Amino acid sequence: MFGKIVEWIDDRIPMTRVWNMHIAQYPAPKNFNFWYFFGSLAMLVLVNQILTGIWLTMNYVPSAEGAFASVEYIMRDVEYGWLLRYLHSTGASAFFIVVYMHMFRGMIYGSYQKPRELLWLFGMFIFLALMAEAFMGYLLPWGQMSFWGAQVIISLFGAIPVIGDDLTLWIRGDYVISGATLNRFFALHVIALPLVIVILVFLHIVALHEVGSNNPDGIDNKRKKGTVAEEDKPKFKFHEYYTDKKDIIDAIPFHPYYTVKDIVGVVGFLILFCWVVFFMPAMGGFFLEAPNFEPANPLKTPAHIFPVWYFTPFYAILRAIPDKLMGVAAMGASIVVLALLPWIDRGSVRSVRYRCGFHKWNIAGFVVTFVLLGWVGATPQTDFKTLVSQICTVTYFMFFVLLFVYSKNEKTKPLPERLTK
Repeated sequence: MFGKIVEWIDDRIPMTRVWNMHIAQYPAPKNFNFWYFFGSLAMLVLVNQILTGIWLTMNYVPSAEGAFASVEYIMRDVEYGWLLRYLHSTGASAFFIVVYMHMFRGMIYGSYQKPRELLWLFGMFIFLALMAEAFMGYLLPWGQMSFWGAQVIISLFGAIPVIGDDLTLWIRGDYVISGATLNRFFALHVIALPLVIVILVFLHIVALHEVGSNNPDGIDNKRKKGTVAEEDKPKFKFHEYYTDKKDIIDAIPFHPYYTVKDIVGVVGFLILFCWVVFFMPAMGGFFLEAPNFEPANPLKTPAHIFPVWYFTPFYAILRAIPDKLMGVAAMGASIVVLALLPWIDRGSVRSVRYRCGFHKWNIAGFVVTFVLLGWVGATPQTDFKTLVSQICTVTYFMFFVLLFVYSKNEKTKPLPERLTK
């Protein structure tokens, strides 16, 4: 009976074929390692954010008068409301942690290089949509840091020549941060942006399965001779593998091998995630800031205003430049230059394993720079920290400049032969 039902559905929609193409028979490289956990973990956190968000909206009041009180009501009176709120707030930080790790894996293994440029661009669009989603959601608790953080960030649009003031007014929906701003941010946070993120994730996966997964060695799967003509290799599409998965010599089906492996990663992640939720949901003020436990007050400015930790590297770049317009331009350029990485890196080898020593030092310097920018942006500004942020801003962009210069004629190690049996 079950087989007949599946057959009836398959005659009308290719359910089994899609399952086989994208999960069951998807040919994945044999040498995935720890770094390949983070894509599936990002999917897990996305589901967590959507589900907990749905339940939170059932008791949330999107108005300046009722927003803060409704959050307190969720925390104190709604059955397991405190758990839903902490799952959502911790999930926001967890989302950025796994996304940053996922992006870093792409950088060290060259997953942005040909033919995966579009895959990388879709990933960057997801990152931008995720930043917008997090910013909109950050205002919703209507606490002190939510209010004043939104005040600072939205005012940055006023630095744009000609259209800046009108754009700022359009974003706020009022002449000041008010209930109108909160209401439109709520609509964008719970409907528009999640829909955009889900669509982009779908396109990201489709693009990945069209060209195939990269691997720690950064080399293509080996195919049997005669399966794809030599002259047709540049036109080869990865989905052609699905006609006969035996054509791939050194790949294994994604299911059950990597579904089981991902479950191990999920269990490890959930142990850490639940530890934070139950024992340190504020994470020392990094996940939930102390001023946000006070209702928004337009007449009382917090001593120090800075965004949540996942925005602080870019916020530090903004603060490093005294001129407001140039600071906004530099902050925007810091994200755009990441999106252009497939064209900045002109190397012939993908993986950091087989690239020159200078490339490894360049990536290590980029990581240190990013962490320092995050620390500077999350702490009160001093003359010393301003100097540090200025130096780190220069080194941040120098990573891409140096990569563009040396990658063309880089001396690399010989690539290994993949398995032949």
